[in-house]
Amino acid sequence: MYEVRKRLEISAAHFLELNYPSKCSELHGHNWIIDVYLRGTELDENGMLMDFTHIKKAVTDKFDHKVINDVVDFNPTAENLARHICELLGPACFRVDVCESENNSASYIREES
Repeated sequence: MYEVRKRLEISAAHFLELNYPSKCSELHGHNWIIDVYLRGTELDENGMLMDFTHIKKAVTDKFDHKVINDVVDFNPTAENLARHICELLGPACFRVDVCESENNSASYIREES
């Protein structure tokens, strides 16, 4: 079994649609730290699960220096972003950790099928 982790940092803004009053309902930004985990038993013809550069490009092209609400069709909580990034990277991705500040992070871990 092979496993890789890629850490990314992006700068992006978002606002949350909440059913209670919160300053997070206003547009605000974060320097997000995103950890992506991939696992598999087979490597591609280059000897990789997925090229680190391709992981970075998939995430940064979509989110870096963007208003996340403009590029997704869901409420962009850290939890929802973690799930979306995991799905974006395909079946080899089994976990994504999204940290929007030093003390606030969320993880999505794909259920084994």
